Amino acid sequence: MQKLKIKSFGPIKEANISFGDLTLLVGPQASGKSIFIQLLKLLIDKNHIRKTLEQYNYVWDKDIDKTLNFYFGEGMSKILKSDTEIQLDEENIILDRFLSPKLGGGQNLSNPSELLFYIPAQRILSVSDGRPKPFMELDSSAPYILRHFSEILRQLLQNGMSKSESIFPISNRLKEPLRQSFNESIFHDGKVVMDDRTGQKKMRMQVDDMSVPFITWSAGQKEFMPLLLGFYYLCPPSKVSKKDDFKYVVIEEPEMGLHPQAIKSVILQVVDLLSRDYKVIISTHSPVLIEFAWAFNHLKNSKVQDNALCDLFDLKKSASTKNLFENILSKKTIQTYYFSRKEGKVSTKDISSLDAGSDDEAVAEWGGLSHFSSKATDVVSKYFKDE
Repeated sequence: MQKLKIKSFGPIKEANISFGDLTLLVGPQASGKSIFIQLLKLLIDKNHIRKTLEQYNYVWDKDIDKTLNFYFGEGMSKILKSDTEIQLDEENIILDRFLSPKLGGGQNLSNPSELLFYIPAQRILSVSDGRPKPFMELDSSAPYILRHFSEILRQLLQNGMSKSESIFPISNRLKEPLRQSFNESIFHDGKVVMDDRTGQKKMRMQVDDMSVPFITWSAGQKEFMPLLLGFYYLCPPSKVSKKDDFKYVVIEEPEMGLHPQAIKSVILQVVDLLSRDYKVIISTHSPVLIEFAWAFNHLKNSKVQDNALCDLFDLKKSASTKNLFENILSKKTIQTYYFSRKEGKVSTKDISSLDAGSDDEAVAEWGGLSHFSSKATDVVSKYFKDE
């Protein structure tokens, strides 16, 4: 997967994205970022999605509206228009034919691979009462990616972590610098466990001689838990560095509810995913992620040593950090795209240079994420000067 081009799909007039090892998508709310990456998931994992839906007694037939509502969520089928154009790499895709119930080209539904792991922006709904919900417990109006993600987390806790009641910290899950970073920025020595005192196993936090139910945690801690479980799923505790057949990871708005220090910890985990050779796509409204991309590109162009990243993340140089950062600057690339909405239509622009001195406002203001900071500086300078 190198490039996805689409025209006239939902609010998107035209989008043309070439993917890096890490691809950042920025833009205002309702600018089509989620629709774009959900479509990418559908194009890559159609057979796996179909098999999953049919396992839950959904009927995949030639009614394209019904299929799109199953996948994108109730009422979303009209995002497909008569003049929609889709091209994945060099292949033109006509969506109603692509989603036909007839299999062709030797396709097999018996054991289809899943290549893209998707962590949705609405992830908190998957654990809203302290436990991951089964696929069918979430309303059918919810998009497929949320229901599937929730089911994966449920199976992870039920089967993949059954030997321990502890969820965080766990010595064989995530690399030591990452566990330490998450502890310092999010959990503050709290221990997360699964507890069955209510009759159902639910998350609680043991901290300061208290056992605190999920509902009373801070907003950031609650938002982070499904993200953490997603990281666990992608980073198995074995000599195998990657999970199953996954090649790509999508994370929507990883900054949700998090302080900038905690966002920095999440970026560190994203670096670990890159070191495991996942290609990562992130939609974000956080300037912290764009600041990382800006710093990364400058360090890469300067051909400095990987240990410069230790300084960026305030980490001591060690064997574990060397393993984490090795060849990241020399071998990985970051692309950044802006989803710009004008007169109700969205188009994309490559702003990967992130050049604050650019004549192009979208580039200079990092897709609008630095606009208010620049404006505040200008206004303060103006009135300070007038005094």
